Amino acid sequence: MRRFERLNPIAVIAAAAIGAAIGLVIQFALSSRGNPPLVPPLSLPATLVLISAMLLGFGIRLRRNVAKRAGAVNPFHAVRLLAASRAGQIVGAALGGFGGGLALSLLGRSVPAPAATWLPMVLALISGIVLIVCAVIAERLCQVPPGDGSADGSDPERDPEAGPADQAAYRKP
Repeated sequence: MRRFERLNPIAVIAAAAIGAAIGLVIQFALSSRGNPPLVPPLSLPATLVLISAMLLGFGIRLRRNVAKRAGAVNPFHAVRLLAASRAGQIVGAALGGFGGGLALSLLGRSVPAPAATWLPMVLALISGIVLIVCAVIAERLCQVPPGDGSADGSDPERDPEAGPADQAAYRKP
């Protein structure tokens, strides 16, 4: 079994930078044509927070099932949650960076924008950060606790002689 590897933080930072760059380019293109700035709908931060809550809820439920040992945990459920949490980190970074880029473009204006313009941008940034944090927590909840690798506590990766009991006939003498 391979060691659990978390998502590389550089990928999250790169997604945030790309989102911020796209937000800045869109705002500069709109302002160069004399159009009003792009204001994201309030449903964007609400959706990101809802996704955050769902990831966290599923992660806590998975961890409780592992801790209770009430029944076998469906590995497909765990892998799907892990994939969703990693995708949540990338999406949260990209959309949070996008909101940050939109808001950053308003800082250079001589006339300050009204709150109805910049507030949804800042809320998108904050909800993107919330999604990143909740997705990281959900990813950590997908880890198998130490000592659950095998019944006798040995790690098959480190000890090639250790293995399941039904494979005892295939071990070297």
